[in-house]
Amino acid sequence: MRRLSGLGVLGALACATLATTAHAQTGSITGTITTTAKGLAPVRVTIDQKVCGHELPDHAIVVDGQGRLANAVVVLTGVKRAAAAEATITNDKCAFAPRVQIVRPNANVKTTSKDAVLHTTHAQTDSGRTLFNVALPIPGLTITKPIGAAGNVRLVCNTHPWMRGWMVVTDNAAAISAADGRFALDNIPPGTYELRIWHESLKSAPQKITVTAGKPTDLSVPMK
Repeated sequence: MRRLSGLGVLGALACATLATTAHAQTGSITGTITTTAKGLAPVRVTIDQKVCGHELPDHAIVVDGQGRLANAVVVLTGVKRAAAAEATITNDKCAFAPRVQIVRPNANVKTTSKDAVLHTTHAQTDSGRTLFNVALPIPGLTITKPIGAAGNVRLVCNTHPWMRGWMVVTDNAAAISAADGRFALDNIPPGTYELRIWHESLKSAPQKITVTAGKPTDLSVPMK
């Protein structure tokens, strides 16, 4: 085992001290997104059934037996924290994967397919303006396009009308609720902020929250 020199030990201790100090000077936001809404009936497939199957789950509302909601996007306004500079959309078994993701403004978006059928990845703003519309006639083909400015982007497939995906384009701190409805935002400077929650099918009013250094702020957020 390699032995640390005296300076090495001091350096390691200094790094640990700085990390602890930085953590003590910031706070965190955690929470659970809930709803009384129920999951939706499967989508009936009318074309390309050999690849897509005869029905597919409708992931517009993904909720567990305790009412905990997945795929809600939590955005903390006023805290800048860009997501990755590149994102990928995969057409897989006639569905977009992932269903929902967070993307920084002007990121490069790769769109690809695993399916041996013609898919299109058609990206639109909330107003219906097309950002890009690319055809993927064979599996393994990958096309890269820029996503543009902040906002919500809807993904559709012109060939398979039930397919939906979403990209929330933001440079604010953001997180997506997991299958158990939980989300977390770490290393948030102390202060009062507005928390906005987006979901493709449900709504919730913005919330004012206060973050305290060294302490978690835990929330339960219902969506209707």
